[in-house]
Amino acid sequence: MALLPLLFFPDPRLHTVAKPVPAVDGRIQTLVADMLQTMYEAKGIGLAATQVDVHERLIVIDVSEQRDQPVVLINPQLVWTSAETHLNEEGCLSVPGIYDGVERFDAVTVSALGVDGKSRVLQAEGLLSVCIQHEMDHLKGKVFVEYLSPLKRNRIKKKMLKAQREEAR
Repeated sequence: MALLPLLFFPDPRLHTVAKPVPAVDGRIQTLVADMLQTMYEAKGIGLAATQVDVHERLIVIDVSEQRDQPVVLINPQLVWTSAETHLNEEGCLSVPGIYDGVERFDAVTVSALGVDGKSRVLQAEGLLSVCIQHEMDHLKGKVFVEYLSPLKRNRIKKKMLKAQREEAR
């Protein structure tokens, strides 16, 4: 397993639409293991392949308190969303230190392949539902700050660019 470098907003590669994973093979299983290690190391609860500059439809999530219940969704598709929505405070490994409210469905059902290549259907609510929606947005090339007002988004962009310049010194 290896730690993978994260992309940080406003990197344009975060806006790349991910392509379907053609086959769940050794390459994908290694990518899953590396993404899980990267997510755990970064203290995140979800990570999309887009965030590590791999533009394939793959996300890993673990919202368990013990950090021992990973969920792997390959080529995920939302098949149902609740009528109810809720404003949730969200953050993102690609936008460190920034948190803001985003409206999400309270519950979702998603179909996907698992790391074993077998099809599965997952019903989710609460934090898991929010995380699935957030990570699936990444696969569409969308970062959560795009739900915010242009003014807030611009401030975040300037703050992130400044932090990246300072870190490069």
